[in-house]
This record gives sequence, structure tokens and C-alpha cells, in this order.
Amino acid sequence: MSDMVKELKILDKITIFDTSAHYVIPRYQRAYAWEDKEIVQLIDDINDIDLSANYYIGSLIVAKLKDKPETYEVIDGQQRLTTLYLLLQYLVYVRALEGEVGQTLSFDCRFKSDYTLSHIQQILAGNVRAYDEENVEQAILNGIKAIRQKFTRDKELDIDGFVSRLQHVVLYRIEVPENTDLNRYFEIMNTRGEQLEQHDILKAQLMEPLNRREQEIFSRIWDVCSDMTGYVQMHFSPEERKRVFGTRWNKKPDDNWKKYNSCLNITKNSNTAATISKIIDQGFKANDKDGISGGDTHIRFESIIDFPYFLLHTLRVFVAQYDVLPEEKPLGELLDDKKLITDFTHVRNYGAIKGKSINENKANFSRKFIIHMLQTRYLFDSYIIKREYTGEDKEGEWSLKELHTSGQDSKKKAYYLNTKLKYANVNEWEKTYTLRNEECLMIQSALRVSYTSPKVMHWITELLLWLFSGEEPPKLIDEAEKIAAQATKVNFLDGCDYKLGVKTPHIVFNFLDYLLWKRERKNCPKAYDDFVFEFRNSVEHWYPQNPSDGSSIAAWPDKDTFGNLCIISRSVNSRFSNLSPKAKMEYYGEKMVKKGSVKLRIMGNIIEKGSNEEWIKTLCQEHEEEMINILREECDSLL
Repeated sequence: MSDMVKELKILDKITIFDTSAHYVIPRYQRAYAWEDKEIVQLIDDINDIDLSANYYIGSLIVAKLKDKPETYEVIDGQQRLTTLYLLLQYLVYVRALEGEVGQTLSFDCRFKSDYTLSHIQQILAGNVRAYDEENVEQAILNGIKAIRQKFTRDKELDIDGFVSRLQHVVLYRIEVPENTDLNRYFEIMNTRGEQLEQHDILKAQLMEPLNRREQEIFSRIWDVCSDMTGYVQMHFSPEERKRVFGTRWNKKPDDNWKKYNSCLNITKNSNTAATISKIIDQGFKANDKDGISGGDTHIRFESIIDFPYFLLHTLRVFVAQYDVLPEEKPLGELLDDKKLITDFTHVRNYGAIKGKSINENKANFSRKFIIHMLQTRYLFDSYIIKREYTGEDKEGEWSLKELHTSGQDSKKKAYYLNTKLKYANVNEWEKTYTLRNEECLMIQSALRVSYTSPKVMHWITELLLWLFSGEEPPKLIDEAEKIAAQATKVNFLDGCDYKLGVKTPHIVFNFLDYLLWKRERKNCPKAYDDFVFEFRNSVEHWYPQNPSDGSSIAAWPDKDTFGNLCIISRSVNSRFSNLSPKAKMEYYGEKMVKKGSVKLRIMGNIIEKGSNEEWIKTLCQEHEEEMINILREECDSLL
């Protein structure tokens, strides 16, 4: 990295505040303002990391003071920096750390804040005679209390383990160039309302080994791909779209790096420097998105992942496609946006392309990766589901569409049709295209609602890698079904334990709903026409765990069996959790049951013809056997 960017460990043999560097919070900065929520989140983030790699915790933007050696004015990141200072002081007080924390953080022209920082140990000890309570800054005092309460009340927070993790936490200190207009910088940063992110720093790192012209190309592609709204083609100019994606704007981008030299319109205003230079440039426009100023532009298509996670998926596909890493040095299993730089550093340190170390030719890695990222984004947009918003619709719906064009030359416009999953050299009716698209959309949305955290959405990586394999697109449906079937088999069927109750994995219910929907649609195209996969995050007992007081039904020992379970939204759960099956149908049948999951609808149909007693004696078991047989049959067929 450049000399203007330094990686600082929060805690090594000494703390970040025991160095010769001194940090001053200038008078024009707002006072310390973090509340319990932000402080607790910072501690939890650190406590959640593993010990296999460093953990990036944010950036610190500073300006070096000319008249004072090793003294930095903190421009951005002071809330996090001050919290880390308080945290380290607390760890010293409870003797989890040895020694003292250096007095290398101060507030300019804020006497109370400065006074409080210099008396933290006495405050923690409750030694009121050693300091003047009237001179204590209340916000900092509240911060100290929040840290103390977190460590004393959270029984799962082991302080020694926390200190071990703290040794893997790093902060990037980014020094602004000399003579920077700080007033302008603050105006822009306040408009942005955010810190520099890991992907900003990663971009600067990847661009560093390239020459100026290559940096222009890299930066142009990166910036276009980083906007996850809409389709990537539409973030280029019309002329660029034609050159990169062909005359119809829907061809996969080329592998040849040299081609992009003539493809892209690079102007003197193009961003080629590190992000910090970009945001202080006189030509920078805050909130400028695709040439449209203002943040209220209507977004039609919304990605199911943010850009940092897209980068993590792209990197894993790249590693697999080019066989980059040795078996003994794999990337971590979790997709963790906090480890974005760590993952890329790992690939650069241990990776090789065609037998040549990446570290020995970083420029080649940067060129190959940015082209791969553009190709991945093109495939992602065409074959991975999105949320689509039309008209006044604020909820949106699942969408699997590809971009097409109409008109000629300057009048050419984009429009969107369902992605055609057609076998090569086979003529199929339009309704068959629609059915294939529906199936692909449904199985992907089943996966999406099953894995709600972006950290575990590995199915996206697997589908993207498969798309690079050159297989016929229709088989993407089979691939997605195999992912769901494998998860169902390993986490449910193989154990032969169907009495997991609320611990039953969500993928089991959603995959089953997909199979039931698909089977019925083949016989009757209009069947379950109103069914969509939603974020139903609560596993519910059809025959209740705890029957309502005054209910005529008794407790049932086998209530946790799979046949008695369904997946519903939490709002539904709170309304009918303790009612009998018959009562649920009576009160909520039309509004909730018949509009819920497919399995729930089937259970509702069964109980309408039977009784609560029959459910626990025979009907539940029969229903369970039928559902398990469907799952087993499909898993055996797919795997």
C-alpha cells in the first residue's frame, strides 16, 4: 500500500495508543456521541471473529500536523477511535491487559472531554476524590458504563478470549494529501454520511500495481460493478454497452484485457487515484448516481446482496475457476464482509495462476480479476434472482429477467424479459420458456428465504461457478435443486430424526414447498398460482406445544414430529400458536392458512375433513410419511 495508508493493529505487544503517534480530535468535530447500541455492536463484532486471520474494523482518516511530529488530526473515525480507547482502558483496569494505555488521544478545546480521558482509571475505580465530577464529560462517562455493563452482564463474553481476538483487529489509517481543503472534505463526508469502506481500500490496493491507463480501465469497470441496482449494462454509456456487450447489449464480456483499452470512454475526470483522492477532488459530486444527481431516483431492480458480498462471491468463483489456492490454504467457509481485505490478501499471499505466484505478478491478478468481476456481474444479473419494483409497489416481487433492446442506434432502449432457459437447438413453445423460468425463480427464491444471512448464501457462489462451466443454461434449475436437495439430505434425511421440532432447518420446509408446487403445477398449471416464497422465519406446531388454557385438547408428546410442523411468518405465529388445528382453521383458515406455505395449506385441507383427535392418532403420521417420501424420492433422483 501507499505510504499514506497504514495498517495498524489495535493490540499487539502494545496498544495502538502506546506508539509515538498522537491523535487529536479537532474542535470542528462533533463531541463523542456513540450510545450503548453502537458500543455493544463494536464489542460483539470483535468477539465474533475467529483467530485464523486479521479482522478489519474500519478506517481512520487523518491529516498530519506540520508543526508537531507524529501528531494527527482526526478527520473521520473519531467515534470508533474514542470507543477503542475507552475499551482498552477498561481492559487495563480489570487487568486483562498489562501496563497502561498511552495518553495519546486528546480533544482540542474540549476541556471536559480531555479531562475525562485523562482520569478514566480513577473513574473506573470509583475513586471520586481523585477527580472532579463536575468536569467529567457525560457522553464519555456513559460510554465507560456501557462497556463495563457489557462485560459484567454478558455471561457468554469471555474477557480473555476477547483480548485474544482483539490482537487480530486492524484499523486502516489513511492520511489525506498535504494542502487538502478540509472544509470541502467535511462537506462531502457529511453528505455521504459514511466512512470509507473496505472495498474502497481494496480498490486502491488492486489498482496500485497497474500503470495509469490500466488504472483508468480498472476503475471504470469497478465503479460500474459496484452499483448493484439494475443491470450492469445500464451503468455504462450507450456506446460502451455496444462495445462491451455487443450490439444487443446482452453478450458476455470478453476475456481479452487489451480489448477494454478501446471499449471504454476514459476522460480526464475519470477516477484513477485512491478513493481518498476521489472524494476531495473538485469535480466530485456527492450522491451522483449514473449521472443523475439526487438520491430519490426510482430503483426498479434490487440485488439480493450488497457489493462487498458480491466481491466475496466473485473471489471464490475466481479461485475455483483458475484453481488459484492450494488445498491446504482454502478461504474461510463464511462469507464475511468484515474479512473482505483479509480474503483478498490471503489469495495474493498463497495463490498462483498457471503456476505463477500472484504476489510476483500482482498486476496480472488485478487485470484478470476485474474482467472476471465484470463477467460475473453479467451472469449474476441474468441468472440470479432480484427483487423487482414496478409502479407504486413497495413490496416488490421475485424476478429472473434478462436485458433486451429495441430500436436502432441512438434510439435504442433496454427492456426486460423473463430469462429464457432454453436447451440448445430445441424449439420450445413460449409457455415452456415461462415454466422453466418459473421453476428457476421458485427454487432460487426458496434458497434465498432459507438462508437469510448473506454470510451463508453459498448457493450463489455455486450457481455462478456452474454458469462459468459452459453448461446449457436450463440445467441451472437442476443445479439449484441439487443444492437444496443436498442440504435437506445432509441436515435432515440422513439423520432419520424427524422430531427436531423448531430446530428443523428452514431449507427442508422450503424445498418441500417447492417440490409440492412443482408437482402440482405439472398436473394443473394454475395450481398454487398465488404461492410465493416469503421470509417465513418461524417453525410452528400445527397441534400446539402448549394448548390454550380452557382448551378441550390435551398435550401431545409427539408434537415435535415433522408432520406436525410448518414454517410461517412470526406475525402469524404470535396469533395462533396455542390454538388447536381445528381452531386455527376456524379463525385463520382463509386469511393465513390458505395463503401460507404449501405444506400448511395441505395440513389445513386435511384437518377440515378430520378432527383434532384424528390428527394425533393417524392423520399427522400419514401426512408425514407422504412428505418424507417426496423428499427422499427427489433427493435420490437429484443426487
